[in-house]
Amino acid sequence: MTEGPRQRGSASGSAGDAAADSGKDSGGGVALKKEIGLVSACGIIVGNIIGSGIFVSPKGVMENASSVGLALIVWIVTGVITAIGALCYAELGVTIPKSGGDYSYVKDIFGGLAGFLRLWIAVLVIYPTNQAVIALTFSNYVLQPLFPTCFPPENGLRLLAAVCLLLLTWVNCSSVRWATRVQDIFTAGKLLALALIIIMGIVQICKGEYYWLEPANAFEPFKEYDVGLIALAFLQGSFAYGGWNFLNYVTEELVDPYVNLPRAIFISIPLVTFVYVFANIAYVTAMSPQELLASNAVAVTFGEKLLGVMAWIMPISVALSTFGGVNGSLFTSSRLFFAGAREGHLPSLLAMIHVKRCTPIPALLFTCLSTLLMLCTSDMYTLINYVGFINYLFYGVTVAGQIVLRIKQPDMHRPIKISLVWPVIYLLFWAFLLIFSLYSEPVVCGIGLAIMLTGVPVYFLGVYWDNKPQCIDTFVDKMTYLGQKFCVVVYPAETAASSEGSPDEGEEMEARSPLSKDGDTHKSADC
Repeated sequence: MTEGPRQRGSASGSAGDAAADSGKDSGGGVALKKEIGLVSACGIIVGNIIGSGIFVSPKGVMENASSVGLALIVWIVTGVITAIGALCYAELGVTIPKSGGDYSYVKDIFGGLAGFLRLWIAVLVIYPTNQAVIALTFSNYVLQPLFPTCFPPENGLRLLAAVCLLLLTWVNCSSVRWATRVQDIFTAGKLLALALIIIMGIVQICKGEYYWLEPANAFEPFKEYDVGLIALAFLQGSFAYGGWNFLNYVTEELVDPYVNLPRAIFISIPLVTFVYVFANIAYVTAMSPQELLASNAVAVTFGEKLLGVMAWIMPISVALSTFGGVNGSLFTSSRLFFAGAREGHLPSLLAMIHVKRCTPIPALLFTCLSTLLMLCTSDMYTLINYVGFINYLFYGVTVAGQIVLRIKQPDMHRPIKISLVWPVIYLLFWAFLLIFSLYSEPVVCGIGLAIMLTGVPVYFLGVYWDNKPQCIDTFVDKMTYLGQKFCVVVYPAETAASSEGSPDEGEEMEARSPLSKDGDTHKSADC
């Protein structure tokens, strides 16, 4: 596979996996701990896919599909396509068992520049803005009962969102186990809330309230069908399943990833598809399409109609769902930044972990800080529109990389090997949506591409240019050392495990990590 021009402390997939074990078993140094079991893995996928959207505004698909029946078909088809994409990622995840997800796969298959551009757009916009929006949604639903006749004050919303981010960053810095437990609990909470919605829908159907589910009425358009709008409905349905690839970001922390990665994907994606489809069915048993489209918070309106005095359950459910969503996004995005730093594409401090807790504290703090900065801006939603296209673009690039890897290295060990029919089906659907996006919103897509391409000069100046002036290297080393002292972090124990790597690579890591020389004296038994 093609490597970037400079690999600062990078390791092969097998070496990275072995490193996590060596940190526990051989005493060779601290390492990321394998603490994510099957239940927590499912919690990460389900918790990241199901945010506030299904509670607040599932109307985007309905509005563009133009009928209830076609909207349900869109939810089912996009769920199937997501499952196919996840199947492709499952093969890549066990073939290249490195944390970092599609960034790691794109970098290894297409080279350092392509991987850096994926990382650049994620660092610059995607994760900070998404986390800020989810945190603001959480604070809005928490504060709304205190301001029943008006909107909560903007500064109050941002302050509570910041408190939410700081609290969850502290949890993630303290313990991987705590972070996964929070994710498990809040994912279970949102699934219980959605189960309540689905059960109420079943009760409604048993009462005969299924007018909009009868075929004659389900496909009766409330506005004229339009091919462009239907394509937009599929695009919005695909975005609603966003987060299905997040487990690939934490591959090295999975217990038995060769088994649990694909198993978690096979459990979670069908579960989310089932929940999305039947929640929408439940909504139309209590609301007409016109009422659903007019509501700013569909689940709240649904609760007011059917739950009576218990209607408060729905806004609480949205708040809990978004709280868990912030936690899951912090957990996975910090691992992406960790992986990027380990490959030399971000400051090396972000590739270090705490000597006792074995958590990537610098990467978590960086993620938190960038999100807090986004809370201070007023252009978050505009930025999300610009880069949503780029995010989807890299899904297809990654799946195409699976085909390229099959051609380049047909004999490579693949614990899971799927038929190439599946990536081809995914790429056809992906190309259809991509071409439609370019056709319908060329300016938005063009600005998104321009934002991504600002990473090209950054790559050549910061990564490709190896012989920098001594003063720059000295300054970076001093700042790295200061960061190590402040966070009490060292490099993961890759040297002991990297039997395939060169001895020079291990020496380079030691030279760039002054604190790592006495790392073993600080290491806890948990590492």
